[in-house]
Amino acid sequence: MEKQYVFEGPGGKVTLAELFEKRSQLIVYHFMFGPGWKEGCPSCSYLGDHFDGPAIHLGHRDVSFAVISRATYPEIDNFKRRMGWRFKWVSSFGSDFNYDYHVSFTPEEQASGKVDYNYTQTQFPSEEGPGLSVFAKDGAGNLFHTYSSYGRGLDILLGTYNFLDMVPRGRDEEGLKHSMAWVRHHDKYDESYLVDPMQLYKQPEKAGSSCCKDEHGS
Repeated sequence: MEKQYVFEGPGGKVTLAELFEKRSQLIVYHFMFGPGWKEGCPSCSYLGDHFDGPAIHLGHRDVSFAVISRATYPEIDNFKRRMGWRFKWVSSFGSDFNYDYHVSFTPEEQASGKVDYNYTQTQFPSEEGPGLSVFAKDGAGNLFHTYSSYGRGLDILLGTYNFLDMVPRGRDEEGLKHSMAWVRHHDKYDESYLVDPMQLYKQPEKAGSSCCKDEHGS
């Protein structure tokens, strides 16, 4: 990798190389949370509920783990506190990182009807997409992008699905227009919980029109 990426975290600016800490391998989860959104994507939040447990074990196998979103760091920090998560989460706002790894889409790409996602040109219902990328660092400090996965290739990260796969009704997603339509932020489940089988994916609402725009106009 020759391009330099700089993110914003709790301690200020941090580079991709610094996210490795003292380890030689780095897993990055691309979390769907755009600048100005009221909250992160429910489906990505479902995955986020599974991240804290493995992180300490990964760290003892020479693997660092970080989550990156295009939302500003204050937006990320507020949502992370609400959800009670502890994993490392930084902002790529103002950076090309999300666009280079095909998990954010410009207004022009969206207007064309198809975006470059999951190794193909496809329609996508949001300006942000989910994904996972893996990076390695050699003894000389050179960085390498070794792997990326998108869409339902991320199911392996979901321990809840593994439990559901062992019960008689399984995931019970047949007949849902959007297979993860049943998923809620973990603080939104209640006794009145109902699933609309006709519901398609809906991007979280914008908090308002006052949010600053980056160089891509998003």
